Amino acid sequence: METKKVIGKRRFSMTIATLAFVFLYLPIIALVLLSFNSSRQGVSWTGFTLKWYSELFRQADVWRAFLNTVIIAFSSSLVATAIGTFSAMALYWYQSRLKGYLGILVYTPLIIPDILMGVSMLIFFVAIGIPLGLFTIFIAHVTFCVSYVTVTVMTRLEDFDYSVVEAARDLGAKTNQVFRKVILPMIMPGIMAGFLLSLTLSIDDFVITFFVAGPGSTTLPLKIFSMIKFGVSPVINALSTLLLVGTLFISFFGSRFRRLIF
Repeated sequence: METKKVIGKRRFSMTIATLAFVFLYLPIIALVLLSFNSSRQGVSWTGFTLKWYSELFRQADVWRAFLNTVIIAFSSSLVATAIGTFSAMALYWYQSRLKGYLGILVYTPLIIPDILMGVSMLIFFVAIGIPLGLFTIFIAHVTFCVSYVTVTVMTRLEDFDYSVVEAARDLGAKTNQVFRKVILPMIMPGIMAGFLLSLTLSIDDFVITFFVAGPGSTTLPLKIFSMIKFGVSPVINALSTLLLVGTLFISFFGSRFRRLIF
């Protein structure tokens, strides 16, 4: 009797999980298929074609927005990763009465609404006279990515064996040698995870970028939003498919890189 109950619970759980995955991934599969559909409107299949991809590659403004997105994503992720890594090490290892308050400041950007952060940054940039453009987008992305990197690296530090550092110092290693040859390699998986997370968030961000972007600083999410105003074109399906492939490639590369190094 107990075995039947267990089997019944497993089947129920498997059914719910299957329905959840279908709900999540079926729209993505439909989007990819429609990017190869020759029909301009509707979801009825009228034939296989690659013309939407060729039309996409002829739109210079889309690739200009894509270039802006790549530049901002990689630059802001690198800076946020550096700042977040040192912030995590400082919060985890150094004891201070302000440690609790600093921890609250780190978690604040993770919980406040994006629209609130976007409006506050817009007011700040206007108040100090910084013209809106790619530079303000870069600062905004670094600001909210730092918290994600800090939390990710701190999670890695939870399993850090500090006795290894003490052993390295006992063997005569200097402070910079301990950091480069002991600490950095051990927390590198957390750093890589924080960098990839920041990269994804930066590429995907729309709300904050919408408030701090200026003329000539359109990113890909902003461009896609402006294109959707006139209806969902198959070109958008093709662009979304390429973004999906790029995201999967980055995830696969990050996983393989971590396995090869560690």
